[in-house]
Amino acid sequence: MPTLLSNASAELDAVVEFDPAIIGKMSQSGPRYTSYPTADRFNGEFGYGNFLEALAALRMRGGRRPLSLYVHVPFCDTLCYYCACNKIITKDRSKAATYLSYLKQEIAMQGKLFAGMNQVEQLHFGGGTPTYFSEKQMDELMSHLRLHFDFASDADGEYSIEIDPRTVSRERVFSLRKQGFNRISLGVQDFDENVQKAVNRIQPEAETLAVMQAARDAGFRSISIDLIYGLPKQSLDTMTETLRKVISASPDRIALYHYAHMPHLFKPQRRILDEDMPDSNTKLAMLGLCIARLTAAGYVYIGMDHFAKPTDDLAVAQRQGRLHRNFQGYSTRAEADLIACGVSAISSVGAVYSQNEKTLDAYYEKLDGGVLPIARGLKLDTDDLLRRIIIQMLMCNFELSIATIEQAHPVKFRSYFATELDKLREFARDGLLVIEEDWLTVTPKGRLLIRNICMVFDRHLTLARASAAPDAPQPLRYSKTV
Repeated sequence: MPTLLSNASAELDAVVEFDPAIIGKMSQSGPRYTSYPTADRFNGEFGYGNFLEALAALRMRGGRRPLSLYVHVPFCDTLCYYCACNKIITKDRSKAATYLSYLKQEIAMQGKLFAGMNQVEQLHFGGGTPTYFSEKQMDELMSHLRLHFDFASDADGEYSIEIDPRTVSRERVFSLRKQGFNRISLGVQDFDENVQKAVNRIQPEAETLAVMQAARDAGFRSISIDLIYGLPKQSLDTMTETLRKVISASPDRIALYHYAHMPHLFKPQRRILDEDMPDSNTKLAMLGLCIARLTAAGYVYIGMDHFAKPTDDLAVAQRQGRLHRNFQGYSTRAEADLIACGVSAISSVGAVYSQNEKTLDAYYEKLDGGVLPIARGLKLDTDDLLRRIIIQMLMCNFELSIATIEQAHPVKFRSYFATELDKLREFARDGLLVIEEDWLTVTPKGRLLIRNICMVFDRHLTLARASAAPDAPQPLRYSKTV
């Protein structure tokens, strides 16, 4: 039987219904929609010149929107077997020094290009492990960023950094706050020792809790932790205990990711033993358990894999219709262009996406040549822009105003998306979606399957599947939708 789960606060309407039967029926491989079109649609014909054209168009339109900055630091000390991030495992700290010099060069170039419209309201450091940089190197980098961009005040800006609790001291946490970060995200994944051993990430609970307390004492506005379900050695019992500890630690946000076991794509995952993996039914039960425990503890279900306290900016943004989704996941800055610096980082400026070179050598070579290290990208056409807005609205708000779409775009929704509406009626018959004259509304039962619903509007995915041979296996590039 499905279980209806809602927030403790009656004033919040964020309700999610966990129905294992429908989830088991509908779960398939699909994009996470941190962008539309998705990054696998980018092409190598897009280059530096295309990025400059997009920037020129932005200036012509009088673009003065706030900016979001992303900085990618790819280095890690040790290898976590589950990880699918673009990272470099090394203990050679000289590599970080070299990378920092090139990163500063890219930042200076971007700062010059965006001169006059370089107000930054959001900054995020990801990786890898951003605190692989020493305290002195981070000081140097933050000073360089402020030299080339105009940052909003600490009260108005959202400046976050991902950290590995195993790599920072209490003093380092205080230093990060002084350097301007006001939000902090901790990788936890699981508190169970056997699970940690199976994924090569030994992280004592006391160590994690000490870092969280240090962040509170240092004045960080928000503390987020990452969890993963579906890891080797996990069970309902171990997940129950991890959730108890997480709820007791009381982070402001929780990202709960489904482990995507794709050893054909990510070599480190080949070190995970198949016999240690929980089966599909157990993983599904883990998801139900996590949703039940977290919502019962008062967390708002934001969408997909994110939960937040009702007072957190993410939950507030969703209630106010300001929630956005970008390459870092859910975000509170819907109107911001995203400038991404560092190897493999993806920018979103105006109607283009651009991704940097994925290897250090190629990244350095482009910068040595005096151009941005863009390897590939995509210029969105009018259909892409329309579908991007639709997918954003559904992912963030679980509803779509047809009238709003028709007012902003020269289309008759029901004729333009006739094929899509036919497919959506199948979701409606399963109780996942309500189709009205002027609205599409995702039901509580459909919220966990929002990726499936958005896939209906993904023209690129539809065309790719239609062009494949009838008996050809689908490429395993996506994780399961649930």
